Amino acid sequence: MSVWAALAGGFAGTLVLTTALSGASQLRLTRIDIPFLLGTAFTDDRTRAKVLGYGLHFVAGMAFSLVYYAMFLVIGRAGWRLGMTFGLLHSLFAGSALVNVLLPAIHPRMGTPFTAADSSPLLEPPGFMLLNYGRATPIVTIIAHVAYGAIVGAVVAAAT
Repeated sequence: MSVWAALAGGFAGTLVLTTALSGASQLRLTRIDIPFLLGTAFTDDRTRAKVLGYGLHFVAGMAFSLVYYAMFLVIGRAGWRLGMTFGLLHSLFAGSALVNVLLPAIHPRMGTPFTAADSSPLLEPPGFMLLNYGRATPIVTIIAHVAYGAIVGAVVAAAT
């Protein structure tokens, strides 16, 4: 197993994940825009937020590929099925703890369940499994993350 293969898989997987989420948004299956959510944590300029957010999302995708790689090393094997399992766990963590609890707590432009009625945050909180962005959002998010995991796992396994 190679760390370079994990990074290559992470790049390809992030490209697929980001494209799937953007495509689902364009097809109006969901209103989620992860790069925009990430970018607006650093700027209120919508265009800059989008560009910065895409960069941050790719950095996060690469970092998660290294986490997957470490788990492959601990288990002693890699593969697309194991990667899919990690992708499923990744999506459940992201949809429940990461963007539902942690992101609203630190994001300066996102509302929370405790936001005052007289304030006007730029973003609504995603809610559990991102349901505030549409009923199909959890399904789209899970499928995209499972695909990401499958790609990372397959590329790492192919390099062994």
